[in-house]
Amino acid sequence: MDTIDWLLDSDPAIRWQATRDLTDASAAGIVAERARVSREGLGADILARQESDGSWRRADAPAWLPTLFTLLLLRATGIGRAEPAVESAVARLEASLRWDDQAGRGWDLRRVQSDATFFEGEVEPCINGGVLALGAYFGRPTASLARRLLGEQLADGGWNCEAPKSSRSSFHTTICVLEGLLEYERAVGPAPEIAAARRRGEEYLLERGLFRRRSTGEVASPAFLELAFPPRYHYDVLRALDYFRAADAQPDPRISDAVHLIEKRRQADGRWLLDRAYDEALAVPVGESVGEPSRWNTLRALRVLRWYER
Repeated sequence: MDTIDWLLDSDPAIRWQATRDLTDASAAGIVAERARVSREGLGADILARQESDGSWRRADAPAWLPTLFTLLLLRATGIGRAEPAVESAVARLEASLRWDDQAGRGWDLRRVQSDATFFEGEVEPCINGGVLALGAYFGRPTASLARRLLGEQLADGGWNCEAPKSSRSSFHTTICVLEGLLEYERAVGPAPEIAAARRRGEEYLLERGLFRRRSTGEVASPAFLELAFPPRYHYDVLRALDYFRAADAQPDPRISDAVHLIEKRRQADGRWLLDRAYDEALAVPVGESVGEPSRWNTLRALRVLRWYER
């Protein structure tokens, strides 16, 4: 089967994005495909598994883990945020649960008396980058959280959950915050301070060719070359490239090695494999297996290459 046809013959979450990004379908056709995400497949499954308090849960994990990362997966489906079922789910979470560090024993989501909502985040920028992206995507852009992240940007341009203990940025934290700031900027409109912070964060990645140590040019971590889905807070080159594509950036010559790495990972059948799955604590199965062809990775790789070649 042709690779594009293989993507179109799949879950609505993948099919509508492949239709938008990889075909010449009409706008009306794209809208119709997207509308199916909340009613069928992965998107509908996520909505159906929400608890009455607005969370997503698993017995083997604190509530914040499946809630945050299942919501991030829902965002990755590209589900229509104005769909009544989506708005209802987000409003239920917002009304019920707050981040709370109970007596210093660790952060979780609880029913506590507080004016701060879930979308105002907690303390770690890697978590808060994801929370900012969720709030902005689902119609709750949170200015206070955006300001906090701007204030936590390090001198080298990135972010690190270990700061101020560490003064060096982390690839992992930086990509999480960049995604959050981009989504926030889309939600609120042009914001020079946000845009400037993103440029500095992007430069942190570009100076390292998206996967190398700046000091030696060596691969910073073998995991950065493994294509994962869903990525959670973990960094890899495909996630970084898909961020630059989503930001509509002009391809920088310094990403060429990362792009060529993606090209070389393409299998003889035109597909990409799932190298790693950070799916622990998810409230729903993604439906892909490590070592097997991955529609999610193939979709993202093809649209990155299309962006780069154009």
